[in-house]
Amino acid sequence: MVGMLARNTAIGTSVFALDLLILWALVEYFGVSKLAAATIGFFIASSLHYAAGRSWIFKGTRRHVVSGYLYFLISAGVGLAITILMFAAFIRWTTIDYLVARVIVSLFAGLATFLLNAVFNFRSV
Repeated sequence: MVGMLARNTAIGTSVFALDLLILWALVEYFGVSKLAAATIGFFIASSLHYAAGRSWIFKGTRRHVVSGYLYFLISAGVGLAITILMFAAFIRWTTIDYLVARVIVSLFAGLATFLLNAVFNFRSV
């Protein structure tokens, strides 16, 4: 489990950087609301994370790609709910910059989705 968590952290950091870039660009250059931009960035980064997770983080899984992606979408939905609820609370009730708030929120959402995927999705079927 420790090795999987380390690989997840490496991939997660990379796709999260893309998530932040998308969030920033959509808000600053396209005038998209912070919550909508966070949702868009989350889904793009999560899809890339699934592809990397299947081939490197949880290598050796016997679950079919399509059913695995469906399980992944369920765990991503939980992660998105955590992300949006906590992110909305930060930007509404604190003075923390929205990008910093998104980083803080990602620690909770990322751990939750990793655990859901490790236990339910990429385990040996």
